[in-house]
Amino acid sequence: MWNRRAVIILLNLVLVLGFFNRSVLQKEETLAKGQLILLELAPVDPRSLMQGDYMRLSYAISQVPDLDSLQSRGYAVVRVGKDGVAHLVRYQEKPVPLAKEEQLIKYFEGDWSLNIGAESYFFEEGQGEQFEQAEFGGLRVDEKGNSILVGLYNAQKQLIEPKRESN
Repeated sequence: MWNRRAVIILLNLVLVLGFFNRSVLQKEETLAKGQLILLELAPVDPRSLMQGDYMRLSYAISQVPDLDSLQSRGYAVVRVGKDGVAHLVRYQEKPVPLAKEEQLIKYFEGDWSLNIGAESYFFEEGQGEQFEQAEFGGLRVDEKGNSILVGLYNAQKQLIEPKRESN
């Protein structure tokens, strides 16, 4: 017979798995339907001895001279040019108002700048030189401002593909 503790544990497990699956489905939808935008970046801290090779990313839209003047969470409103590069228009607390050609990107306050949730890019060991030429972070962004980093792009706005070892 099921006791009360087992039922509570099972219900919690079902809830956790439900929330996890919902999150995965939302990210998959953002990847499939989100608009690709390029954000100008400045790489920082290119290596982590404990985690392998990665690049810490800092975006131009995240550099705010007076971080205390903004809400701790909100939206960066950008306008995407014909070349796919997004340029900051303003910061706002709520998702509206929004002009037709503007795009939202959610942010939250970090220690020294704003974070958009895509501040690290991991790559295989030994491929760091290839990614040093990155000038843009490519993000898929949905209509609600959720973003996912999908790759790094060079000055010609071409995706930097990792080199594959040939056997």
